[in-house]
Amino acid sequence: MSLLATLFPLLCWFAYNNGIGLVERRYPSLSVIMSLQRRRWVANAAQHETPFDAILAGNLMGSVSFLASTSALLVLANFAAFGQLSNVAQTLGSLALERPYSIGEMQLHFAVLLLIFVLSFFAFTLSLRQFNHFCIMLGALGRHGEASEAEIDAIARLNSLAARNFNNGIRAYYFAVPMVAWFVSGWLSIAISLLTVAYIVHREFLSSGHRLAASVAISASHHDAPKTR
Repeated sequence: MSLLATLFPLLCWFAYNNGIGLVERRYPSLSVIMSLQRRRWVANAAQHETPFDAILAGNLMGSVSFLASTSALLVLANFAAFGQLSNVAQTLGSLALERPYSIGEMQLHFAVLLLIFVLSFFAFTLSLRQFNHFCIMLGALGRHGEASEAEIDAIARLNSLAARNFNNGIRAYYFAVPMVAWFVSGWLSIAISLLTVAYIVHREFLSSGHRLAASVAISASHHDAPKTR
């Protein structure tokens, strides 16, 4: 039970990342809708020169850089916890609803928690690199109708790919919450993992943000339609 509760948040994270694409083929998620807006962003940037593109790209990279640094600090904190497992076990013993965990169980749990934050660090740094490439390609984009549709599509896909890796890193923080709940109860960790999946699904497919983004995308498509005729 302890092993299952330790691995369950990690399995939910992997299952969601691998299964979300199948759902998005039939029903667009918020991320898919925002990818359409990213394409509009690049298409509009190809028509004129404005400093707002650089400001927006800088804001994106700043957010990713902050979370990547936070992941690195959390990795170091996990390493520090390995050296104080006996003290940690004694401190957390009063919180546990079930039997106290052994040192071996806590070592495994901290190892999985460390893996989650390491993977989130790699996701954020990859996203940061891709956003950096996006900025370079956006800066090199021809203006006033000189850019081709294929070039615009490629730059927009790079932006969407960076956003997908960013979201993957964010989900690592989400599934770290049930990992912390494990110290109270293994069943609580499993329950919060399922609630986390439900929360992410609701946010991506059923939230008010999804409805608003979809309405904006529909309005934009009607507005841009005469331009493409």
